[in-house]
Amino acid sequence: MRLLPSFVVLALGLLVSASFRSTYRLHERRGHIPAGWSYDRKHDNAAIIPLRFALKQSNIDAIGDYLMEVSHPESAKYGKHWTAGEVFRKFSPSVESIGAVLAWLEENGFDSSRATLTRNRGWIEVQATVEEAERLLQTEYHVYGHETGQEHVACDSYHLPEHVQSHVDFVTPTVHFDAKISRRSGSSSPDGIGRSIGQPGQGTYPKTTGEVQTLLNQLENCDEQITPICLRALYGLVYEPLAGDKNSYGIVEYTPQAYLQPDLDMFQSNFSADLVGVAPNMISIDGGYAQTEYTGFDYNGESDLDLEYAMNLVTAAQPITLYQAGDMVEGASFNNFLDAIDGTYCTFEGGDDPTQDAIYPDPYGGGYEGPEDCGTAAPTNVISTSYAYNEADLTPFYTARQCAEYAKLGLMGVTVLYSSGDYGVAGNGGYCLTPNGTYSLTGTIFNPSFPGTCPYITSVGATQVNPNSTVYEPEGACEQVIYSGGGFSNYFAMPEYQKTAVEYYLANYYPQYPPDIWNASGTSRGFPDIAANGANYVVAIDGAFWLVYGTSCSSPVSGSILTMVNDARLAVGKSPIGFINPTIYSPSFAGVFNDITMGGNQGCGTAGYTAVPGWDPVTGLGTPNFPKLLAKWLLLP
Repeated sequence: MRLLPSFVVLALGLLVSASFRSTYRLHERRGHIPAGWSYDRKHDNAAIIPLRFALKQSNIDAIGDYLMEVSHPESAKYGKHWTAGEVFRKFSPSVESIGAVLAWLEENGFDSSRATLTRNRGWIEVQATVEEAERLLQTEYHVYGHETGQEHVACDSYHLPEHVQSHVDFVTPTVHFDAKISRRSGSSSPDGIGRSIGQPGQGTYPKTTGEVQTLLNQLENCDEQITPICLRALYGLVYEPLAGDKNSYGIVEYTPQAYLQPDLDMFQSNFSADLVGVAPNMISIDGGYAQTEYTGFDYNGESDLDLEYAMNLVTAAQPITLYQAGDMVEGASFNNFLDAIDGTYCTFEGGDDPTQDAIYPDPYGGGYEGPEDCGTAAPTNVISTSYAYNEADLTPFYTARQCAEYAKLGLMGVTVLYSSGDYGVAGNGGYCLTPNGTYSLTGTIFNPSFPGTCPYITSVGATQVNPNSTVYEPEGACEQVIYSGGGFSNYFAMPEYQKTAVEYYLANYYPQYPPDIWNASGTSRGFPDIAANGANYVVAIDGAFWLVYGTSCSSPVSGSILTMVNDARLAVGKSPIGFINPTIYSPSFAGVFNDITMGGNQGCGTAGYTAVPGWDPVTGLGTPNFPKLLAKWLLLP
């Protein structure tokens, strides 16, 4: 028999009288069956359902406030970051919530031998027959079929007792269609969107116009070819690290994307000879490795780009950490990476969703057979990721729980950067949304990216040295090969820290589009937050130099600059900068970014948004000015 902790037993005793025959109330209802799905049949009464009750997280509604306390430059607690243990204790469900749900389950025939409390107390799980689940939740379960042939178990609505409702966020499986399907027009792949992120052509990935025949490594040629000297001139990055042994910078890659050491050496032999032969410090997550079975731009372009420029810009004095996630069979998702750097996330609000995230050990054979990595890799001070989903790829639950994890990383002093996307107001591949929620190349509804829309990360857009211009002239929004991803979230509310900037934009440069093709509420999260050059990068890939474009360029460059700010602060005994958004949007940091006022981010059959003075949904606050950023951050405690 499974024994429950004493604190739960005590809570059960206190709650028995309160739970006796409490009135049931509607908890969640689904308005319609998602596109592509249709009703198939009533589910078999004897079938087993793994019911999971997501317990209310303590203090989770205040996570943004806690994050502001340690991240806002005017806060007395600025820079006083939390430990992982403090984060865990603050947000774990209460004893009362655990006891209330367990008592109710026991009254309904699920005693302590059937109810399992997850190790972080975030979920209670029971194996129930359909008949038991329907009685427990006062609902009826059906099987739905997708046009691809995939099946999903769900109900139209479900109910909970009044005294239980306040302790439960939601129950699965119920109304949620979390068995995500790739919904692009013409796609028949049933693979989970989440774990396809590293596959060639999936998500955000760099673009190319082909190989470079002649290298141009002079400042006067930066409108044709971007090399490290161009970036240092554009952003004033002249700095020698002083605290490399205390500092850390992480780049995230997803197998089968992988770097080739000969490519790194080829690049550095031209631009930084002291880095020839130097490799990143690779941390393998769930079987990840620098595979060499498949090579070429589609497999090596992203990783080579990220590492060549990150390593060069932070110099040989600052080691780079490479988080290589996923094996060649299962791949990996953002959540698999998060599992590895924060053990508490493995079970936070249920941990991984098997329809989205790779499952280890590989249940199908042929892949990584070791245990899932959970809390095995320390997070670096800055983490850059050049991959992204469409926000609409993922359910609100999935994005909300992941966004909360980024907030936790911010509480622990980690700066998290994500590229904003390469298709302007459109989603990956140029796909836009249609009124019925599906994707189409001819759709007209703007399709924002995720995690770019999460208010607890820093989203990075792209700029360019305009044709026939120099590094000493203002950049414009990137309009060569790619367009800087940007817009307004359909899931997340506007955070307090950006209200002044975004409301100014909406008051003075309101987009003249119908409100049914973009989120015109004026209350949603705007992105990106900042930008950096994303056009004409010279990158060594598979033994040749290529011209590369994308916000995939912009994020690691921004991460390198912020890593050097961290170096200077650590060298004088200060904390890392952590979550930067409340600081960079604050009045004290006005003017420390190079404002971008040219160009736009077309998509979905429109001109998109336009870069204007101040923040805009094309280039955010602008590009970094390292000397100004360094001076401002060194003044903070």
